[in-house]
Amino acid sequence: MPVGVRERPKAVFLLKEVRVLAVHGVSKRFGGLWAVRECSLTVAQGSITGLIGPNGAGKTTLFHLISGFYKPDRGRVEFNGQDITGLPPYRLFHLGLYRTFQIPRVFPEMTVVENLMLVPAGQAGEKLWNTLLRPRLVQRQEEELRARAGEILEFTGLSGVATSPAGALSGGQKKLLELARALMASPKLVLLDEPGAGVNPTLLKRLAARIRELALSFGVTVFLIEHDMDLVMGLCDPVIVMSEGRVLAQGSPAQVRTDPRVIDAYLGGQYAVA
Repeated sequence: MPVGVRERPKAVFLLKEVRVLAVHGVSKRFGGLWAVRECSLTVAQGSITGLIGPNGAGKTTLFHLISGFYKPDRGRVEFNGQDITGLPPYRLFHLGLYRTFQIPRVFPEMTVVENLMLVPAGQAGEKLWNTLLRPRLVQRQEEELRARAGEILEFTGLSGVATSPAGALSGGQKKLLELARALMASPKLVLLDEPGAGVNPTLLKRLAARIRELALSFGVTVFLIEHDMDLVMGLCDPVIVMSEGRVLAQGSPAQVRTDPRVIDAYLGGQYAVA
């Protein structure tokens, strides 16, 4: 089990309906275009909630609004009952909200393990006087972080490339590295923006298994955008469908794939039940 990620007691499954994230009537306009308009949704504790919809539906803009990269024109966002509307990303990071992007943002010249060790905030070595006056403290904390990073890399299947430059990883390995960095932050909620994009089928299965284990075993809530319908239908419950900046439909994978509006607009006949 990765250090810093506690295994969730079985009793916590009873708390599935506790809301970790609540979006209330959020809107964002760019010029004359409403990217997100009167959007409301909730994400339950411990769930893997999928967000789907065509390009331009407002999914990534909504993630920007939740994670503090954009400020909404109206509406509000709550995280664990706290109003976080418009808070900057660094504040949300300290509250336990971690966000990834469609294109992984790694430090390419640094090793994989170094990319992980940079994540935790408040490290003693960040202050010059600690390196001069308290070198043992800095060294001890660095050793602890390296051990924690090693366990997380083992969990994500990246231990074999721990000392490789992050820039040399494949696209799928970089997505796993993003997940590993999220774990280093000990998050309560992770927003994953298209984790399956550009990932080969073998690595995609590994990535899906790790995401599932995060929620089921470690109690990390996951909210993800994805275009791969096989991944969404096999991994997420519930699934939320966006169209033109609003929520069109939501429910279990079975409910969503049999909703006529969703079948016609997004999924096509391959997911229809005869």
